[in-house]
Amino acid sequence: MSTRDASTADDPVIEGFDQLVAPMIGGEKPPTSWRIGTEHEKLVFKAADHRAPAYDEPCGIRDLLKGMEKFGWSPVEERGPDGTRNVIALKGADGAVSLEPAGQLELSGAPLENLHQTCAETGRHLAQVKEIGEQCGVGYLGLGMWPDKTRAELPVMPKGRYEIMLRHMPRVGTMGLDMMLRTCTIQVNLDYRSEADMVKKFRTSLALQPLATALFANSPFTEGKPNGFLSYRSHIWSDTDPARTGMLPFVFEDGFGYERWARYMLDVPMYFVFRDGKYIDAAGLSFRDFMQGKLSVLPGERPTQSDWWDHLSTAFPEVRLKSFLEMRGADGGPWSRICALPAFWVGLLYDQGALDAAWDLVKDWSMEERERLRGEVPRLALATRAPGGGTLQDLGREVLAIAHAGLKARARLNAAGDNETGYLETLDEIVASGKVPAQRLLDAYHGEWNGNIRRVYEQSF
Repeated sequence: MSTRDASTADDPVIEGFDQLVAPMIGGEKPPTSWRIGTEHEKLVFKAADHRAPAYDEPCGIRDLLKGMEKFGWSPVEERGPDGTRNVIALKGADGAVSLEPAGQLELSGAPLENLHQTCAETGRHLAQVKEIGEQCGVGYLGLGMWPDKTRAELPVMPKGRYEIMLRHMPRVGTMGLDMMLRTCTIQVNLDYRSEADMVKKFRTSLALQPLATALFANSPFTEGKPNGFLSYRSHIWSDTDPARTGMLPFVFEDGFGYERWARYMLDVPMYFVFRDGKYIDAAGLSFRDFMQGKLSVLPGERPTQSDWWDHLSTAFPEVRLKSFLEMRGADGGPWSRICALPAFWVGLLYDQGALDAAWDLVKDWSMEERERLRGEVPRLALATRAPGGGTLQDLGREVLAIAHAGLKARARLNAAGDNETGYLETLDEIVASGKVPAQRLLDAYHGEWNGNIRRVYEQSF
């Protein structure tokens, strides 16, 4: 989740609706300028006893961030309620390192030209955090959810926006706190050339997001036991906050575009306003009221451009639009799957022939079929029945063939002359076997682990 560290006096006040669609219009780029931005989170644990470290304990989360400065990262600080300044993120050439609410460590990678660069960036980051972690007795898990921790066992990071969200989540759903404290994901941010291109990519990727959820399903345990799901992380989103989540039926309606998205975002309740280095609680209030100077926590004040950018980051549907499209359906995972997720979506969306072929697969699906997929995938993964017959395993074969063709057509080669299709191999293996990562974990749990969930820590990076 994005981190604000400053507010500026020259931030333009929003005067009209055209400023609300400006970020989306401003995201348009020619294909030669399209980039790949990959985000991935990991669970942090103390090697000695597997507990989640607190922010300020010796060799805790703060010390991990400070240790990363040796690699050229610059600290980002936020002032706490008592006036102390806490390092809550890092900025550098490889993007930003930030903290999720319970100390999950995230890299929001730089916008890169090809998947070879993306996977190299991932490798650099993992090598850095492992080096600091080994010095501190800390390890990292690539899973979609804490396999053994209760909410009460997890720390909370000193970030103002998280305090607001933690208070608000129980008002709007039963699992919002689980989403914040116990889950991890891999995401990729991708560009578009025009409004029409954005719409086609949004619709295609939203329809296929349940397939990505199935392929990356990796959260089968809750508090030490199987939870009956393969992606419990995905299930958690089904009752987090219906006002800002879901499969967004309006995206498939005639006339969808930038303006319709802006109107949707105006209807998403606010979380906060950032002023003078602090987050002001505006949870549940209306951005429409804010535009009229009627926000109760800032009476008479109207929003700035930065306020709108902040607000755009507080909707959590399966695909999100800001000045790029953000794919949000996948569980966290190890290095190979961090590289595979952007490969999957770049292969489908960054070649016109592949995009056309992928859209042809899903364009006739009804909203009821899309919602059914979204509801069944967390339990069934690739065994979910696909629209038109067969299973998601069958659909996965077709979609991966399209992704392979798309990456081959891109012809982005590394120094050895290899194109980008190799990053799909882990997904090819999953589809060929029909077993998603969560099912392999369950096999181990019921087999060689003999029900001992602590063996999952052997899966660390």
